[in-house]
Amino acid sequence: MPLTVKPLTPVFAAEVTGVDINRPLSDAVFAEIRAAFDAYSILVFPGQPMTDKTQIAFSERFGPLEPTQKSNPATGTVFARQSNLDIKTGEPIPADDRRMWYQKANMLWHADSTFKKVTSLCSVLSARLVPEAGGATELASTRAAYDSLTEAQQAELEDLIVEHDIVYSRGLVGFEYTAEEAAEIPPNRHRLVRVNRNTGRKSLLIGVHAKEIVGWPWSKSRALLDDLLARATRPENTYRHEWRDGDVIVWDNQAAVHRATPYDTVKYRRLMQRTTISYSAEMKAMEAAAG
Repeated sequence: MPLTVKPLTPVFAAEVTGVDINRPLSDAVFAEIRAAFDAYSILVFPGQPMTDKTQIAFSERFGPLEPTQKSNPATGTVFARQSNLDIKTGEPIPADDRRMWYQKANMLWHADSTFKKVTSLCSVLSARLVPEAGGATELASTRAAYDSLTEAQQAELEDLIVEHDIVYSRGLVGFEYTAEEAAEIPPNRHRLVRVNRNTGRKSLLIGVHAKEIVGWPWSKSRALLDDLLARATRPENTYRHEWRDGDVIVWDNQAAVHRATPYDTVKYRRLMQRTTISYSAEMKAMEAAAG
């Protein structure tokens, strides 16, 4: 059965079938997957239940994996665990537990790892245990947001630098880091406009971690960042995925934002495993191409 790519919206996101991503992939097949990723930003692989081992192997085809930061229960691994289940006991975590409060910020539009020194190329999220109701993931295109701007507006953005700060973004939902925790995750600055080296298409590195534009007054900075995020999350630029056990999604953190949606964390059990691929390999490739 040949690999098939079916668009899910007119703007971005596609479903990929006809390939088993739990098995070793030939270079030719992965090239098709990578081309689809560059074209659509979001790839959905339905019904492909993964183990930790197979998820790591598939993820590494995109590039080196990020280690998980200390605030996640799976710290010390390459997995960012998204779950209401205690990693040690497997029992539901109380709704008022600090670990659940931390996850509330996942319901704000964001791109993974923009607050780190090296941003991420993409994330791979596999559904291990899905609640009977709720818990969908919504995704939006920051490439569409860029395309919605006039040429003059695009030119204004070209050289802007944005400071990204997870202490700031988590604070928006009332989560507070300790002074020691905050010291380990200082803000980082990145160019606002991103370029896909394979297609030349431009996108925006925005989302809730994007705190302010360097050198701009706070009100002006927030007005622009809020406007860009509003453009990205217009209904016509979004895709909502209702998870089924075994589904896998790969999303481009350079060209899309996403958010979790609520579910009853007392009544249902949910476990999602995320691997995140560093943008470092892409940066090296661009530097090499530039000579």
